[in-house]
Amino acid sequence: MTGTAKELARFIDAHPEVTHLDVLIMDLCANAIGKRLPASAMKAVFSQGSPVCGAMQLVDVMGNTDDPMGYGFSDGDPDAFALAIAGTLVPIPWVGGHKAQVLCEFRSSLDGEPLWYEPRQLLKKVLQRFESLRLRPRLAVELEFYLLDAARAAGGAPLPAVSPRSGQREASGKVLSLDKLDEFDEVLGAIETACRTQHIPTTSMISEYGAAQFEINLQHQDDALLAADHAALLRRAVQGVSRSLGYDASFMSKPFADQSGSGMHIHLSLLDEDGNNIFDPAKSEGDLRLGQAVAGLQATMGEAMALFAPNLNVYRRFKPDEFTPVTRDWGENNRSVAFRIPPSDGKNRRIEHRVAGAEANPYLVVAAVLAGVHHGLVAQLDPGARHAGNAGAEVDPLLPLTLWQALDSLRAAEILGDYLGEDYLRIYADVKQAEFDAFMGDILPREYDWYL
Repeated sequence: MTGTAKELARFIDAHPEVTHLDVLIMDLCANAIGKRLPASAMKAVFSQGSPVCGAMQLVDVMGNTDDPMGYGFSDGDPDAFALAIAGTLVPIPWVGGHKAQVLCEFRSSLDGEPLWYEPRQLLKKVLQRFESLRLRPRLAVELEFYLLDAARAAGGAPLPAVSPRSGQREASGKVLSLDKLDEFDEVLGAIETACRTQHIPTTSMISEYGAAQFEINLQHQDDALLAADHAALLRRAVQGVSRSLGYDASFMSKPFADQSGSGMHIHLSLLDEDGNNIFDPAKSEGDLRLGQAVAGLQATMGEAMALFAPNLNVYRRFKPDEFTPVTRDWGENNRSVAFRIPPSDGKNRRIEHRVAGAEANPYLVVAAVLAGVHHGLVAQLDPGARHAGNAGAEVDPLLPLTLWQALDSLRAAEILGDYLGEDYLRIYADVKQAEFDAFMGDILPREYDWYL
C-alpha cells in the first residue's frame, strides 16, 4: 500500500464511527470544493484518485466559470482526479463526529501530472527555486476574522456577534482584551479544540480592533507548503465551528466600513542547510540578506497586489493611518510599514509581510511572497532606509490600490511571470476580471440614491 493507503487503514481502525469522507480541494479563491463519499468509496481517493471537474480550480468566488483560456466549456469540461495528500486525513468535529475530510490535489488523469493551474502546485514550483540557493523558507501565517450573527440586518448587511455574557451586540473593538476572549470562550475554545483534532497548530489567539474581531496565529513551519495548508484549513475550521454554535465567521477583509479590516500576515525567515537563520544579525551577511529579501518584496508588491487583494472589498483596507500598508516601506518593530521586522532574538529574526487580505488564497499569497524574496536575493537588491515613523500617513501613488489597477499590474508583471508562469497570471486575471464584471452587472442601491 502507498503511504496514504496505510494512513487510511489506520484511520478507519481508529475511527470506525466515520460514515462519510469529504474530498477537499482548495480552489483559486481558497474556497473548499470537492465532494462527499460514503465510507465504502474512500479507498480510491488514496490510490488512484476520485474524479472531479478540473476546471473547478478556475471558478470565481461564486463558483461560476467564464471559460478562462478555454478551460471549462471549450475543452469539454473534463474531469481531473483528486488524490489524497498524506497526513491530512482527519475527523470533522463540528458535524457530529461521523464525517472525515482529506485535503487533495488534482492530477490530470489517473496516472497523470498535477494540474498546472492549481495554486498548491504553483507554491511547490516557487519552493523549488530555493533548492539551488540551499535555503529553506520557515513560515507562519496569522489570520484575522470577524464573528457575526447568523442573521443579517436589513439589506443583508452583517451584524457583529452578540456577547454570550452580556447579551449585547459588540459595538466596538477591545484590542488585546482578555475579557473579550472570555466572553466568546465557548466558540473560541471550540475552534481551538477542532484545530487540535485536525492537527492545525494554533498558537496565540487575541481580540482585535473590530467588534467581535479576532486573530489566530499558527506555528512556524520549516515546510512552507504545510504552513499554507494550515492557513487554508484553519479558515474552514473557524467557519465550520462557528456555524455549528449559531454564529457565522467571515474572513472578508472589510465587512464593516467603520471597523478595522482583516488581514493575512506572513512571518518568514530563511534557513540554511544547517538550520541556521540567514537573517540573524550575528551572521556576517545577516543584515544584507534580510535587506535583499525585503527589497524583492518591494519590487513585487505592486505586481502581486491582485493576489494579495483579490476582490473589490479588500481595497477598502488600504487607507492612510489604518495599520494597513499603503507604501512599500519597511522598518523595525513598526506596524505602519508593509514589511515589518518584529523584535526577536537572532535565531527568530524574520520579515512580517502585512499586505494580504484575510480572504486571499494562502497558497498564492505565500508563493508571491517567496517569489519576491527569491528575486531580491538573486538580484541582490537594496531596500533603502528603514522607516522609523508613521509610514502610513500618505498613500504611495504608484501602488495599484484598486482592483482594476491591480489586475492591470498583474497582467503587465515583469518579475512574477518567471515564478508563477505567464499563463497563470493571465488565467487568474481573466477569472478575477470576469468576477468583477459580473459583480458590476447589477445596479447598486447607492446608484439610485446618488444618480436617479
